[in-house]
Amino acid sequence: MHRIRTGIAALAMLAGSISAAIAGVELKFAHAAPDTDLQQNLAVFFADEVAKRTGGEVTVKIFPQGQLGNDQQMISGARSGVVDIVMSGLNNFTGMMPRLGGLELPFMFQSREHAYKVLDGEIGRQGLAEFEQFGMKGLAYPENGYRNVTNNTHPIKTPADVAGLRMRTNNSVALNELFAMLKANPQQLPVAELYTALETGVVDAQEHPVNITYSFKFYEVQKYLSLTEHAYSALALAMNLDKFNALTSEQQKVVMEVAAEATAMQRKLSIEKQESILGELAAAGLEINRDVDKAAFQEAAKPTWDSYVAANGDELVKAVQAVK
Repeated sequence: MHRIRTGIAALAMLAGSISAAIAGVELKFAHAAPDTDLQQNLAVFFADEVAKRTGGEVTVKIFPQGQLGNDQQMISGARSGVVDIVMSGLNNFTGMMPRLGGLELPFMFQSREHAYKVLDGEIGRQGLAEFEQFGMKGLAYPENGYRNVTNNTHPIKTPADVAGLRMRTNNSVALNELFAMLKANPQQLPVAELYTALETGVVDAQEHPVNITYSFKFYEVQKYLSLTEHAYSALALAMNLDKFNALTSEQQKVVMEVAAEATAMQRKLSIEKQESILGELAAAGLEINRDVDKAAFQEAAKPTWDSYVAANGDELVKAVQAVK
């Protein structure tokens, strides 16, 4: 009798998979960036390739610029199934998975290449596996990029220049601690509210990769961009776990392969376009400062590592630093 019930269950699952393939699956893909951002380039590549490689069985509809909510709302939607795929800063997931906050520590990575090797290797795969306990399938780590400071007061050359700035920060524990130690006034705001906050003087500084400063047009309400490169920020691409499991094994393979290829494509674009974006920002009137004492900033950031290790242990930090 047990074998019969098992066989019936297997047939039901097979029938469901065949039915889903025939009927077609549409996935809702949400992210917070404008459609001029590299995140949209990734989303479009992902949508096109998934549709092509599944013969149209799986299609992807893209919702950019927070159309389905702010980052936390989109992530909650991906957990519940209201959103199928979400792309958001890795920092927005570390409230659930604080250990992964180690990947957000200031000066954690020696270079982009170091970051890619860590994120695409065993450390990154272990991180993606953690998403499953929260109802999501971790797919990949696209690039947000190196974070830099913009403000309306003066160029940032040394850590002392940060003091007194009303600095918009994301929800990274380490970055908030860093700017508080540098005697700024860090304030957490959703990125969708940041332009208005800068325009009205609620905050007078922010820190983002240059592509975000460009695509969100923060250059219109800021005067100085200093290339502090104080932290490398990854994005996380994740899918609702039930929706992923409902795909056929072949469709799952396509989703995983395309996510990896889309991430590689977007990272390449990020590197290739950085100098041209800086040129556009300068042409728009933003003063670009490359004269930054990064060694002094790195020294100033050391206590953030100590705080992370005290709360989460040193396993992840040591593993990242061991990757050459």
